[in-house]
Amino acid sequence: MDKVANKSKYKKRIVDSLVKRYLKIFGAICIEGPKWCGKTWTSSYHANSEFLVGDPRGNFSNRLFAEMEPYTVLEGKTPRLIDEWQEVPSLWDATRSYLDKSPEKGQIILTGSSTPPKKGILHSGTGRIKSIRMNTMSLYESGDSSGDISLKDLCEQKFQSKILNEVSLEKLAYLIARGGWPGNIDVEESECCELSNGYMENVIKTDLRKLDKDVDYNEQKAKLILKSLARNESTTVSNQSILNDIIENDAESISKNTLVKYLNAFNRMFLFNNQEPFSSNIRSSLRVKQMEKRHFSDPAMACAMLKLTPKKMMNDLNTMGFMFEGLVERDLFIYAQSMGGELFHYQDYKGNEIDAVIELEDGNWCAFEIKLGLSKAEEGAKNLIKVCDDIVRNGGKAPLIKCVIYGVGNMAYQNSEGIYIVPITALKD
Repeated sequence: MDKVANKSKYKKRIVDSLVKRYLKIFGAICIEGPKWCGKTWTSSYHANSEFLVGDPRGNFSNRLFAEMEPYTVLEGKTPRLIDEWQEVPSLWDATRSYLDKSPEKGQIILTGSSTPPKKGILHSGTGRIKSIRMNTMSLYESGDSSGDISLKDLCEQKFQSKILNEVSLEKLAYLIARGGWPGNIDVEESECCELSNGYMENVIKTDLRKLDKDVDYNEQKAKLILKSLARNESTTVSNQSILNDIIENDAESISKNTLVKYLNAFNRMFLFNNQEPFSSNIRSSLRVKQMEKRHFSDPAMACAMLKLTPKKMMNDLNTMGFMFEGLVERDLFIYAQSMGGELFHYQDYKGNEIDAVIELEDGNWCAFEIKLGLSKAEEGAKNLIKVCDDIVRNGGKAPLIKCVIYGVGNMAYQNSEGIYIVPITALKD
């Protein structure tokens, strides 16, 4: 069977470096993420043989064969791709057992666009299978960021001020609504919302039913919850606030237990990429007591639930600001991941906030404020100075860098206070 990925046509992804690294360390890796983000192509690019569990040919004979002969499915030239393993959950334990008997590194690449209720009926896969989260494309991966400014270089204090091509507000609205799905990159503005609209419709009408065949999910409840989350994109809204939001905006109520059930289901489909709270003090209660900042995996998902087109976004800049923040934090997650870092947000008990924080492997951290336009960048810089100074006064560690990331403008510079001011359309990992 021909391979899924044509190496000559493969568009490089930032996650490629992690795939190569972990194949040298673990017996198997599992690339997880939302549907259509490119997991199969990336996995196929790195694989030397492959088995597609969800292949519909022969009345889904591959799935039946995997259920009957999981060990045989795993055998082949390594690394061997097993695509959409979750359709036959026993493949997880079969992989773990297979690796115990043949402990070489880099044998199996699993991919999954959802997880079964229990990943690993007998064993978690710890020490054998390394999970890698994959997202939709960042602006740099899709060719919509020039990549003139490297996040890694910023962390190493390597920077030169530059005059750049300005991105219009209209183009920014298009990039948010279009999303980062590889199959949607070149679509025209008039059609840029069609994929995300269809995506979320499939989630509600089809994917939920496939996720748990013994659970009766209600389409209307799923839609109400997702709409509320879209209205609260890039905020630390609580579950109770989501319930109140639904009651206020729709003539239907949902219980707390029902909400949790649906949120867990959406999480298992990788629809969210929330930011956990950060503190420079590892043992601080801020890491436990403060709430996550809510994000869809791609801001286009939120736009789809709100029927928010680029033109509508242009008429509501407040909403566009939240969606833009979601886009920036999607990209920061991808860039941080390539450096071994993690993305957080900061909020203390006094109301001080930092939009995004990247914590690096060595414990250093970077502070980011996000603004829609360059005209607000210095305002963001002042907030970073204020909050970071307060953290240091209270015994915390100062950030490695402070940076304002903005949308509309044409300059990348370091201001008199040492704050980097950088457009998202010039940033890369």
